[in-house]
Amino acid sequence: MAKCDPANGMNRLLAIMARLRSRDGGCPWDLEQTFRTIAPYTIEEAYEVADAIERDDLAALKDELGDLLFQVVFHARMAEERGAFAFGDVAAAIADKMERRHPHVFGDAAVRSSAEQTEAWELQKAEERSTTGASSILADVPVALPGMTRAVKLQKRAARVGFDWTKIGDVLAKLDEEVRELSAAAKTQDADAIEDEFGDLLFVIANVARHLQVDPEAAIRRANEKFSRRFRHIETRLAEQGRDIGETSLDDMEALWTEAKSLERP
Repeated sequence: MAKCDPANGMNRLLAIMARLRSRDGGCPWDLEQTFRTIAPYTIEEAYEVADAIERDDLAALKDELGDLLFQVVFHARMAEERGAFAFGDVAAAIADKMERRHPHVFGDAAVRSSAEQTEAWELQKAEERSTTGASSILADVPVALPGMTRAVKLQKRAARVGFDWTKIGDVLAKLDEEVRELSAAAKTQDADAIEDEFGDLLFVIANVARHLQVDPEAAIRRANEKFSRRFRHIETRLAEQGRDIGETSLDDMEALWTEAKSLERP
């Protein structure tokens, strides 16, 4: 496999970005962009990286990582134009942070296991937060994260100071309680109360996932794919039978759903 020189590739990309943002012959669309307008693309590209990984498609992963890297270069270029920082500063900052957070690799600290390293990492992050004057241990959990991911991060932070259930059974009992409260809210037909209770239910589900060491976002993606696979089976079987899915009874579709499930079993 041919490998490009990293420095040459990076310098070329930085030059391309500078040309795109140039007031003299640059791209009108690129020139109009701001941090806020580019941010949604940055998030989208991160998801596309995750999708390529999920599909185990290394060719796509290479392309998607490039797209994500371009987002970093784009933001850095806009910051450089404001005199705030440049790409080199971004690279130096993350290099410094990685060395600082890995004293067992770049220093003389001793860490015997991955779990110990995770603990040390969180302690280092806490120390860094204290130097910024953050008033809460929750202060730097990004609000733009997917809801379930942010819920887990908030719960992990609170757990570090002992605000947590110690047994999964207690979390599951809370889950049952939230289901009952949502059921009661549904009977009132109060949209605000229903949304509030539904949010509480999702938050506890995230807590269940955390206690079981399950990534809730990965779990829902898996469930989505499972649903899509089984529903496509229903569509395929009905098409083979020359039947219109819109005119098929729920019982018949349920039977085909069960058939799809049976085909998945070893």
